[in-house]
Amino acid sequence: MTTQRPRVTRNAPKFQDLLRDTRFWRVAGQVIAVLLFLLLVILVIDNVIYNLRALGIQLGFGFLGSQASFDIGETLISYNPADSYGRAILVGLVNSLRVIAVGLVLATILGLVAGIARLSNNWLVRQLALVYVETIRNIPLLLQLFFWYFAFFLQLPNVANRITLPGPTFLSSRGLYLPWIQGSAGAGVWLLLLALGIVGAIALWQWRTRVMQEQGVPGNQFWWALTPIVAAIALAYIINGAIPFSITLPQLVGTEQIEGGLRLSPEFGTLLLGLVVYTGSFIAEIVRAGIQAVPQGQWEAARALGLKPGRVMQSVVLPQALRVIVPPLTSQYLNLAKNSSLAIAIGFPDVYFVASTTFNQTGRAVEVMFLIMITYLTISLIISLAMNLFNRTVQFKER
Repeated sequence: MTTQRPRVTRNAPKFQDLLRDTRFWRVAGQVIAVLLFLLLVILVIDNVIYNLRALGIQLGFGFLGSQASFDIGETLISYNPADSYGRAILVGLVNSLRVIAVGLVLATILGLVAGIARLSNNWLVRQLALVYVETIRNIPLLLQLFFWYFAFFLQLPNVANRITLPGPTFLSSRGLYLPWIQGSAGAGVWLLLLALGIVGAIALWQWRTRVMQEQGVPGNQFWWALTPIVAAIALAYIINGAIPFSITLPQLVGTEQIEGGLRLSPEFGTLLLGLVVYTGSFIAEIVRAGIQAVPQGQWEAARALGLKPGRVMQSVVLPQALRVIVPPLTSQYLNLAKNSSLAIAIGFPDVYFVASTTFNQTGRAVEVMFLIMITYLTISLIISLAMNLFNRTVQFKER
């Protein structure tokens, strides 16, 4: 004899129940916000198009293919006035990326050194770091750029009376001349293999660190990370059979000309120096706060193991401080990238400077401003993405 179970009927949720559900309102609120934002964007675009048509102006990016007819004083890629506006903006973008990339590295080094110096046991070092931080970060960056440009670089002697530094390195009112590495045929293969070696070094460093933490196995990540780089260099040498790089030194030709090496113009040097010194002061405070956030017990435990002060900072304190340092450090990196647009104040041809010249010649204000906004937005998103990925690697992994 079989018994039949009573059929359970599920009633559909009533509309009144849905209105009382907080999860519904959370989703609905976000949908309404997105719809309102899209509506606002459509209204703004429609209004802009209507007003431009009333003035007889048509939107479009066809002007990027027209001849630029203006010169750019400093270029890393080939360019002449017969090239298009698109090529000119690309030259400005490359100049901006060069300043941003070099600035991020140097500002990080300066901020790290100054931040550690702020906690030094040496009174003089600690006070000098304090004066640097409190002075630089309270002066507007634009004023600092004017100071470095007009009171420093433009006051340097001419080439005939140049300042000679070790290297050989020459400093004059025409810029800074440095020894440089010049590539020849086969340099591309070397750079590609070296990049792969660096990627392998990072992966080995992370793997070795994880093994040491999980299994307590002693080891040195540095030598593990160095192995793929050395292997990549050896492989590149075997493929090419020679080293396709040579060092070129700046040399005086005549009395007013220096050839060879790498020349950094006064405008580039001013912008780079201003960004590095200004951003480094903020990074120094971030580093100091991150180090002080490490529990005192970690310091005492490291000293109890007999580690030297430098080793304590490198192996115990800084890895833990990074969890506090990285999030605000990302904001400073973004500030440096955006502050690079102040190059227009001293005449350095970055993307904003070149785009402004393009706007003045073509009258395409909307299109040019749109390109500038998209450019800086893309740069900022790339920096944020890279720093967020790095932040995940230094955070605690809960199991």
